[in-house]
Amino acid sequence: MPRSAESLKAEVEAALDEGDADRAVRLSRRLVEGEADADAFYLLGLSLLSAGEPDDGEDALLQAVSLDPEHADSWLALSDEALMRLDFPVALERVQAALRSDPTHPGARRQRAALRERADDTAGALRDYTTAWLADPDRSPVPVSLDDDTIEAVVDEVLAELHPTLREWLRNVPVIVEDVPSLEVLLEIEAVHPFELLGSYSGRTISDRGGETPWSTLPPVITLFRHNLARLAHDREDLRAQLRITLLHEIGHALGLDEDDLAERGLA
Repeated sequence: MPRSAESLKAEVEAALDEGDADRAVRLSRRLVEGEADADAFYLLGLSLLSAGEPDDGEDALLQAVSLDPEHADSWLALSDEALMRLDFPVALERVQAALRSDPTHPGARRQRAALRERADDTAGALRDYTTAWLADPDRSPVPVSLDDDTIEAVVDEVLAELHPTLREWLRNVPVIVEDVPSLEVLLEIEAVHPFELLGSYSGRTISDRGGETPWSTLPPVITLFRHNLARLAHDREDLRAQLRITLLHEIGHALGLDEDDLAERGLA
């Protein structure tokens, strides 16, 4: 017996949850062939984006909103796709469209809040975070304030646990805090969501021996991004834990470790 559209949709969602992008694409293409509605194209768009096909994914999502201009989830996914291209004006236009369709949509509210933080609109961001929390308190907490005293305390704790030789080397590596990553930093790192970059390391690594590398002439610096860290945490204890992991992650880069090395150590 052929699977129903609802059954296929559930299978696509399960494949996406499991990170099986190829299976999600196969199932969602089958879904669109038999049930070409906005929900089907939305799932196809998500699947294609997950499979690393951004152009086709965007086309599918645009097809979804052409079928249903009030499909808030598709507008939000389109906003997210624009963010991956670092096109902040288009991302804002699209998230505004999502909110016109569903004014209390938690994901869209949080997305607009993060965009407002980039524009230094702290009051507007707080309003959006609060609305998202009221609509979905379990999954949309209002970010906890990350103050300088907390950052300094966690930095001191982490450094105190390190080997004396490494601690001595890191005495010359300042830890600075910025509210959000600059466009220049995002362009350097590439393929990272601008709201998910928690920290960065620039400059030579401890393993450098004076060779000519792109970073060899730069002073070493660890940068932490306040708003991105705060948005990720659910409470103050969680915030301190995220800050600690991020700092250790960037110290790992200072040692010359890459992302795979850090993932193996539980610091990805």
